[in-house]
Amino acid sequence: MMNRYNYVITVLSDEASWMTPWIEELLEEWLDEGSQISWVHNPTEVTEGDFCFILSYSSLVKSNILNRNIHNLVVHESDLPKGKGWSPLSWQVLEGETLIPVTLFEAEEEIDSGVIYLQEYLSLDGGELVNELREKQALLTIEFCRKFVKQYPLIIESAKMQSGESSFYPKRSPADSMIDINKTIIEQFNLLRIVDNERYPAYFDWLGKRYYLRIEKEE
Repeated sequence: MMNRYNYVITVLSDEASWMTPWIEELLEEWLDEGSQISWVHNPTEVTEGDFCFILSYSSLVKSNILNRNIHNLVVHESDLPKGKGWSPLSWQVLEGETLIPVTLFEAEEEIDSGVIYLQEYLSLDGGELVNELREKQALLTIEFCRKFVKQYPLIIESAKMQSGESSFYPKRSPADSMIDINKTIIEQFNLLRIVDNERYPAYFDWLGKRYYLRIEKEE
C-alpha cells in the first residue's frame, strides 16, 4: 500500500538545471502520495508550506524566502562545514577524490551552515564523465529528498550541528575548462571528466585561435 502524505512542498531549481528529469520524477511521486507540489525557478515564487527543497539552484536564498516554509533543505556534495560553496563535486573530482560525502542539511541565510539530517558517501571509479557524475549525484540527491519526507518528523531528532573547520569552493566558470597544452592528457583527465561538451567545453588557445575539444566515452 502506498504511503499517503499531505504536505505542501516546493522545489526551487534553476530553470535550465541539468537535474530537471530527476526533479520531474520526484514531484510526480509526491503528487501520487497526496502532497501539494510547486516547482519554481524564482525565489519570489516560493509558496508557504512545509518543505522547500532547493535543488540545483545557483543563487543564495534570503531569509524572508526561507521563512515561508517550516524546513528548507539543500543537498551538498561535501563533508560540511568542509567544502562549502559552489560545485563541490567537480572540485573534489579535480582533487582526485573517489569517495565523496553527500549531505542533506537545513538551509540558512549564511551559506551552507545549517544542521545536518542525512549524510552518505558517493563512490566513484575514477573514470566517470560529467553525465555519469551527474546521474550518480542526482540519484542520491533524490533519494535523500524521499527519505526526509518519508521519515519526517522523526528525522528532525537526528539533526546534528556542523562541526570542524570551514572551507569554501569558489564558483566555476567556462574559463575553468581551459586545457594546458604543455601537460599530458592523463595529467588533465580529471578536468576532462567534469567539462560539459555543450555548456562549458574543454578548450585551448594556440596561435591566436581558440580550439574546443569534446570528450566522450565508448558505450
